[in-house]
This record gives sequence, structure tokens and C-alpha cells, in this order.
Amino acid sequence: MHIILNSSSMVPIYEQLMDQVKNEIISGELAQNEALPSVRALSGELRISALTVKKAYDRLEEEGFVVTVHGKGTYVAATDQQLAIEARRKSVEDDFAAAVQRASAVGFTKDEILKIVEIILEET
Repeated sequence: MHIILNSSSMVPIYEQLMDQVKNEIISGELAQNEALPSVRALSGELRISALTVKKAYDRLEEEGFVVTVHGKGTYVAATDQQLAIEARRKSVEDDFAAAVQRASAVGFTKDEILKIVEIILEET
């Protein structure tokens, strides 16, 4: 796993960890039934609290991305392609919602926001 955490980010460390693990699962970098590093190993490698890693793993399990087998470890859960597509869609929708909320907070109108999106789409 390639995890990069930003301690100056407003996003909590456990959420950053969750997002990156989810992205690796969705992209196929982490295969179904592949073992994740142990809580202790990952906390040592990232130099963060084991409780933070445990919280991230627990949340990932709640969302169905991983399965923890007591005494054995945490593994990537078997996922179907539709679940992966839906997870990616939700992530993008969340990003758009946050951007629209920021734009609205500084006074942009709906038409101005749509114009910005059109400009961005033309540039890509």
C-alpha cells in the first residue's frame, strides 16, 4: 500500500487513511482477499497511533470494504464491480457537493457555478 498522510489537512488522519485504502481497493491495486498490514505494522510505518489505524479499519469494515478475521488479520472483502463503481460515483458527488457549498458560501449564483463547471469541462 502507498499511503501518504497530510498532518496539516483539515481531514482527520483516519479518514485520509480510509480514503486511500478505499481508492486502492476500488482501483484494483489491492486485490480481493489480500491481507492489509496489521494495525501495529501500519501505525509504526506511518508513525501514527494504532488506535487511528484501528478506527480506519473498523470504518472500512462497516462500509464493506474489508473483513477482519480475529487472530488472523484484516483482508480486502470480496466486492462486486457495481459496488466499486457506486463508491467512485459517491466520492465524486461528495467532492462536487463540497465545491458547490464553498462556492455558494462566497456568494456564487447557480448560473456562475454552472459556468465554472462548463469552463473546467472544456479545459479537460
